[in-house]
Amino acid sequence: MSNKIRSILLFGAPGSGKGTQGRVLEQIPNWYYFASGDAFRTLRPEDPLGKTFLEYSSRGELVPDEFTVTLWQKKIESAIVKGTFQPDHDILLLDGIPRNEHQVEMMREHIDVLAMLHLTSKDKQQMIERIQRRALIESRLDDANLDVIHQRFETYEEETKSVMECYSDEIIHHIDSGQTPVHVLRDILEAVADIQVGAV
Repeated sequence: MSNKIRSILLFGAPGSGKGTQGRVLEQIPNWYYFASGDAFRTLRPEDPLGKTFLEYSSRGELVPDEFTVTLWQKKIESAIVKGTFQPDHDILLLDGIPRNEHQVEMMREHIDVLAMLHLTSKDKQQMIERIQRRALIESRLDDANLDVIHQRFETYEEETKSVMECYSDEIIHHIDSGQTPVHVLRDILEAVADIQVGAV
């Protein structure tokens, strides 16, 4: 990964709908979706990275930066080798990374952030219900515990929210995620419609 990868950040509090939108957007040609949480969940429990993820996620805490960025690099390099991600042609849609200012600095040499899609909602209860519903549907035990959910919100406020300050207001698009998923998608597409995809 010698050249910077053109990237769009899906950003927002837990339960703001990043995963829902990411899975829709990855169906668009020349878009490649990477969700940090999904990448960790595919690891085996006996894998050192998998064991680390389970230890932190069960407490609602973020996995240490070095582990997170290392996993991201491994997954992206693997996708490039397999041909599922072609950085010369594709836009990388990132969900869950970078999650704090240190990760922003660690990844600055790897990614060129074209836009940040900030999914925001004033209805915290709606976001909690989304997380709990996802826990049932996807058997994500780390999402089922209400104490862990509240800890996750605290972590977002204390560590993650400040990531927005690392980027220019010109590339940040605030999207009301309290709307229906279709309306959220409409607003996202309007925000990124002018971003060039395909060969560069």
